[in-house]
Amino acid sequence: MARKKKKELHIEGIEALRAGAKGVSIGKTEDGKTVLIKGAVPGDTVNVSVYKKKSSYLEAKVTKIVKPSADRVQPVCEHFGVCGGCSWQDLSYQAQLKWKQNEVENNLKRIGGFDDLEIMPIIGSEKTYFYRNKLEYSFSDSRWLTQEEIESDQVFERNALGFHIPGQWSKVLDIKKCHLQPEPSNLIRLEAKRFAIENQLEFFDLKNQQGFLRTMMIRNNQKGEFMVLVQFFKEDKPKREAFLENLKNKFPEIVSLLYAINPKGNDSVYDLDIEIYSGTDYLTEEMEDLKFRIGPKSFYQTNPEQAYELYKVARDFAGLTGDELVYDLYTGTGTIAQFVAKNSKKVIGVEAVPEAIESAKRNAAQNGIENCSFYCGDMKEIFDDEFISKNGHPDLIITDPPRDGMHKNVVETILRISPERIVYVSCNSATQARDLALMKENYKITKVQPVDMFPQTAHVENVVLLEKI
Repeated sequence: MARKKKKELHIEGIEALRAGAKGVSIGKTEDGKTVLIKGAVPGDTVNVSVYKKKSSYLEAKVTKIVKPSADRVQPVCEHFGVCGGCSWQDLSYQAQLKWKQNEVENNLKRIGGFDDLEIMPIIGSEKTYFYRNKLEYSFSDSRWLTQEEIESDQVFERNALGFHIPGQWSKVLDIKKCHLQPEPSNLIRLEAKRFAIENQLEFFDLKNQQGFLRTMMIRNNQKGEFMVLVQFFKEDKPKREAFLENLKNKFPEIVSLLYAINPKGNDSVYDLDIEIYSGTDYLTEEMEDLKFRIGPKSFYQTNPEQAYELYKVARDFAGLTGDELVYDLYTGTGTIAQFVAKNSKKVIGVEAVPEAIESAKRNAAQNGIENCSFYCGDMKEIFDDEFISKNGHPDLIITDPPRDGMHKNVVETILRISPERIVYVSCNSATQARDLALMKENYKITKVQPVDMFPQTAHVENVVLLEKI
């Protein structure tokens, strides 16, 4: 007996009232049920098809735009809507900033319980396209096909070099042009694909874990120099050298050409041996009088111009006089630590990634900074009373945790040692608000500054200054 097909629920004429998380918009049904709408921007009136029903909300996608929002714009990228990387290209940049500001305000109020905060206007990005300094592409022998291609009798090229389709890891969207990284990023990717196809180099089979070409990372600095790291699934020296030599000869901008042999079940570079084919194994990025060596495994903010704005806010909030002992938690490669070092008596940086700590120490030495010390370890374990006893009681703590926020043990330690001020930098204002709520009996929020690091997406950074009550 054939399984009965579920009847789809369609809703007509629903208005997208506001922006929600991850680029969706939020509407309400006539009976007041929340609808998370993919493909709408705030202000649109749309018809939708519901694909998931929950007790408290529905998830739906747009089938027709009945009346477009005044803030709706034409996306610049032909891959918009499929790629998933730039969920807000159809929303004007001023509206993006408005809704990012709104997200910070709502999270601090709804999750943190802070009602009367004065939040400064968000700092927008001067560049809204071609601002990223790093992109990672995947080679695949199973290119994602459109519905028209699937239904066609034609035979299509299946090799792809691009981004994974959201929710379909084995499918890769072949990218013609990405508007996030400056040239010659697109030209490098297109040349890599052309050479590989013409020379019959195997693109990776993600399902069966076989092939030759696996991934390609393209990185650049603000001076226009590029790093390219290619992961090969297996060693084939003649083919590998031919592929890399072609990139070297075609693009003098590539000053760091690297490769790795990766037969693992994942694409992570952190446990791989990175080999130099030509040039150096790093790029140099500059910020004021500081220079940072960025290697293939280094974390560095992917929007460097806005990173400078973000760090200036953090330094301003810190209000340093030169006499303070500063702890920089989740220090990464020590960029913030070194940025505030000249205004501090001493800075202690803590980070869990060994390669990041090595980069931090190397960069500090290169910059002639002698008042920074860096320690490697899991934050919730290393950051304890013994650590404080050894390194001194901080006057100020700067914390810039990952999206999950701070572990509760870290929050408890901060409250116990009770520094005069805390500067909390966050890429997720929801987990930031959760952490701040745990500290509200001991600290008051005196400044809040949202910063847009990622135009065309729903992500927003936020910096908060806390002062001891």
